[in-house]
Amino acid sequence: MTTAPTTVNGQVIGQAHYATRALLEGLLVQSGATFHQTLGLNYVATRGGSADIGAIVDALVGGVKIEAELARTVVDELIAAKLLEAAPGDLVRFTDAGAELHANTRAAGAELTVRLYGDIPAADLETAGRVLALVTERANSELAAS
Repeated sequence: MTTAPTTVNGQVIGQAHYATRALLEGLLVQSGATFHQTLGLNYVATRGGSADIGAIVDALVGGVKIEAELARTVVDELIAAKLLEAAPGDLVRFTDAGAELHANTRAAGAELTVRLYGDIPAADLETAGRVLALVTERANSELAAS
């Protein structure tokens, strides 16, 4: 399916984001995890399976623009669900269940990514990536200044 050319703006970007997020959240229903929880697990995974609680909170606040209190609640939910467990210091680490959930959600997300982006030329994806990274950088700068 091909659509008419569209000028990139906040509305177009938002529509793509919300449509994709709705699909992702549909995949998550089966796992019982929330979108924010999977982002917390992703952060831990990028740190080798353990991470500082404050760093997870900061990553959620900075990445998805939620309040620190909600981000800390997400970490607490992951611990309560036994997906993360306390480690020495202010660290948490994957439990076996957390590592398995992360692997499963990443695999499902990868399949979705192929369906959504698989036939888009690499050069178009690279250009879109650069543009969106620049817009994100500018918006984050304005948020920091306000």
